[in-house]
Amino acid sequence: MARRTALSGEFATIAKLFRPLARGNKAALDLGDDAACIRPRARYDLVVTADALVAGVHFFASDPPADIARKALRVNLSDLAAKGAKPIGYFLALARPKDMDDRALAAFARGLARDGVSFDIPLLGGDTTSTPGPLTIAITALGEVGQGRMLRRNGAREGDDLWLSGTLGDGALGLLVAKGTLKPGKALIARYRLPQPRLALGQKLVGLAHAAMDVSDGLAADLGHMCARSGLGATVELARLPLSRGAAKALAADPGLLETIATGGDDYELLFAAPRPARAAIMRAAAAAKTQATCIGRFASGDSQVRFLDAAGRAQRFVRAGFTHF
Repeated sequence: MARRTALSGEFATIAKLFRPLARGNKAALDLGDDAACIRPRARYDLVVTADALVAGVHFFASDPPADIARKALRVNLSDLAAKGAKPIGYFLALARPKDMDDRALAAFARGLARDGVSFDIPLLGGDTTSTPGPLTIAITALGEVGQGRMLRRNGAREGDDLWLSGTLGDGALGLLVAKGTLKPGKALIARYRLPQPRLALGQKLVGLAHAAMDVSDGLAADLGHMCARSGLGATVELARLPLSRGAAKALAADPGLLETIATGGDDYELLFAAPRPARAAIMRAAAAAKTQATCIGRFASGDSQVRFLDAAGRAQRFVRAGFTHF
């Protein structure tokens, strides 16, 4: 078991490693109080999201600590992106196992610091504790969006186009690489460990998209949630799915991986519904956000089911629906 030092005291840890992450934000109260004090801006709604990540479930305990921290923050930022919100701060609850030494903890804090600067989001508070179980990270992220303008899952309308940002399947394939069941690919592992929250695109979709969410549990499952909430069905054209070079190469070598691509999780791309007349505006928004956007299908009235069609228009069925926590 790794040896602990004086840094392991809670207040010493906060002062040395986490107080700098507040980046001088006044709401954080220098991380010296029992709570933060946040005053929402006039004519804006506060958007709040929370996600917990557990070693052995959402990441490998052997992953670099900095990458673990950055993934924990980024999956929350992805939720804000799907709401069209701009990040304003986050809270961290960290349950540290006995074998996480001070060097690993410092690397974890550096990872948060790096992304705090990259995404302009300060740490506003939280809690640290020890645990006999695996490393557990719970982050609550806050964002803001114009009053009444937050994108929701339930707004898709009949005839809407179905769009997807970025590329699909990299996270799930990266997990297979990490497990050693797929040929090594650095880009795929990187996408699994470090998702890319589409914040710029999400904010530009406000006023253009009718509904949005991020793809965390797999395209099939998450689109199913959107359909259920909107009371519509959806058709996905598999030939239109945007693939990275690594994913396309893996699929060419093993066509059976199509199911993993369509149902696997950890992509954290934006899935959204928008009216057809908005196509040109969406492409301009994607270009301005430096993010790829692809129309992969459409919504229609029906039984809230997701249907996948191959290039010949034939229905394709997948055994797996998507990732589930239980």
